[in-house]
Amino acid sequence: MNPITSQPSVPDPLHDAMLLRQIGEKRPEALSELYDRQAPMLLALARRILDSPADAEEVLQEVFLHVWNQSVRYDPARSSVSTWLVLLTRSRAIDRLRHRGVVDRVHEAAHQEDLSADTSPEGPENVLTRERRERVRRELEQLPPEQRQVLELAFYQGLSQSEISAQADLPLGTVKTRTLLAMKKLRNALRPEIRQLL
Repeated sequence: MNPITSQPSVPDPLHDAMLLRQIGEKRPEALSELYDRQAPMLLALARRILDSPADAEEVLQEVFLHVWNQSVRYDPARSSVSTWLVLLTRSRAIDRLRHRGVVDRVHEAAHQEDLSADTSPEGPENVLTRERRERVRRELEQLPPEQRQVLELAFYQGLSQSEISAQADLPLGTVKTRTLLAMKKLRNALRPEIRQLL
């Protein structure tokens, strides 16, 4: 499945709905056909929002992974399959833009701390704090994207798990599981730093 070479198909809402039912039965050939039919349009949308071909392709993969895992959540009474896919793609692309903004703000804040640490009488303490923050940031970036997403929404945007569930279009149980896994990984990775603080 290559979104660059796929040619858009003639829209056929009934055929798309049939493919989605087959995806619900875990038939990979149905996912492949739906991908070939819809990927060019969705990729173009993601590129317009993100202005990055690499990010757009990652969003496209996330959308079709969601389709494979959550096709039963599609409600034909609310929209056509293509509209549902457009909304998913738009939501994922905007989330990625927000994530970029969070990372940019973290980097800018770290840069400002670097500038002020040299003139502060508490310079050594600031250096230690900055090093710890940088270590946490590096470990966050090592997490799988879906686990990093729930932590960033919780800690940087202050969302509750129910709010994360609604915003990310995920079951609440999935949000809780991803949060727990991410926190365990961070705790294991940062064990030496945690011991120093105790």
